[in-house]
Amino acid sequence: MIRHVLFITFTERARSSEIERVRKAFLQIPDQVDGVLSVEWGCNDSPEGKNAGFTHCVLMTFRDEIARQRYLPHPAHEAIKAIFQPVLSDIIVFDFTVMKKDVYPG
Repeated sequence: MIRHVLFITFTERARSSEIERVRKAFLQIPDQVDGVLSVEWGCNDSPEGKNAGFTHCVLMTFRDEIARQRYLPHPAHEAIKAIFQPVLSDIIVFDFTVMKKDVYPG
């Protein structure tokens, strides 16, 4: 499995309806792209104050590398980018392969 993590900050002018549209588009991805097992969406609510200004997070789970490669050029991904980019201020994208607890490649 591969986890695809997005840390997001929206522009100050982004309306809540626009952010909601982005959220709904992400949550529909498992129904649109084979191999996307799940999508989770959340807003930062950590009391630690270490979010570096990022306010939202998306956590996607791909079945495998083939699923990730299918998603990246997929029309559903392109559609998300079209509604996402105009309201996006900053983003961090971090992918990792889920390892069994006793396996470390390094």
